[in-house]
Amino acid sequence: MTKPKRPTLQDIADHLGITKMTVSRYLRQPQSVAVETQQKIAVALEQFGYIPNKAPSILSNAKSRAIGVLVPSLTNQVFAEVIKGIELITDEAGYQTMLAHYGYSMEKEEQRIESLLSYNVEGLILSENQHSPRTLKMLEVANIPVIEIMDTSHAIQQAVGFNNVSAACSMVETMILRGRRKIVYFSARMDKRTRLKMQGYERAMQRYGLQVRHITTEMPSSFSLGAEQLQQALQQYPDLDGIFCTNDDLAIGALFECQRQGIDVPEQIAIAGFHGHDVGQSLTPQLATVITPRLEIGRVAAQTLLARLAQQPIERNIIDLGYTIHCGESI
Repeated sequence: MTKPKRPTLQDIADHLGITKMTVSRYLRQPQSVAVETQQKIAVALEQFGYIPNKAPSILSNAKSRAIGVLVPSLTNQVFAEVIKGIELITDEAGYQTMLAHYGYSMEKEEQRIESLLSYNVEGLILSENQHSPRTLKMLEVANIPVIEIMDTSHAIQQAVGFNNVSAACSMVETMILRGRRKIVYFSARMDKRTRLKMQGYERAMQRYGLQVRHITTEMPSSFSLGAEQLQQALQQYPDLDGIFCTNDDLAIGALFECQRQGIDVPEQIAIAGFHGHDVGQSLTPQLATVITPRLEIGRVAAQTLLARLAQQPIERNIIDLGYTIHCGESI
């Protein structure tokens, strides 16, 4: 199949009945164009899903042999392992990765995707499955393979990951079956995956007729935040006997704070995290956690993307790689 041609400045100009130079001038310096024309051009660019082309014109129709990869953070260990998995495949296949991070912001994701597409990347691996309308339009116009990772609840084209709701529900149910009845959910950032884990926590608690209890914040995760949330939880829910955290950072921070305060884990308070980082497995007591296959998610996402670039048909829209409940010594 012939790849559809992306909208050009000339297409925008013809649609509006103005010159290509006027559209170009607007993109460089909007104030240099009449206000009414600015508004018309802005609407047309949105309508057409226009993507700037930063590649030299001689290369505009050439293959870039580059894959765009968007992650919310370059310092988060979860995504460091995903990137490693991706590059194990792309390096061997002779493809480069163009990395960008968007700080859990939908608006920044839109900007980063526009930038990556402007360099004619051949495919995209995205860490979210919730996007702005303009992002969705750009992806439609670009007409390249897109793989969304880390969750299997939805996919524009294909998703590679695991079911966050099911994973959280399984861990909380494990804690309940071990005798915990007053479990509090610790969360941070409140991004979509954090909310999905909250749904899983609530599902398990409600299944056993137990009270739902939350400690939430928009702040980024850290060990110190986990310690602060433990202090807050002890004040707000003094009878708590379990904590389920949206990630291992919060869980480790809560565990350290329990040790500082002389609270026995797991006898007095059981603690579980999410993702299975090495540091949590090196602690005493060893942290209970949901082990997620981050390296394999990166590998499979890259393999799937390259297969589609080789014109292989899509066999599955959702590729669920599962998770493992690791009880450790903290529950």
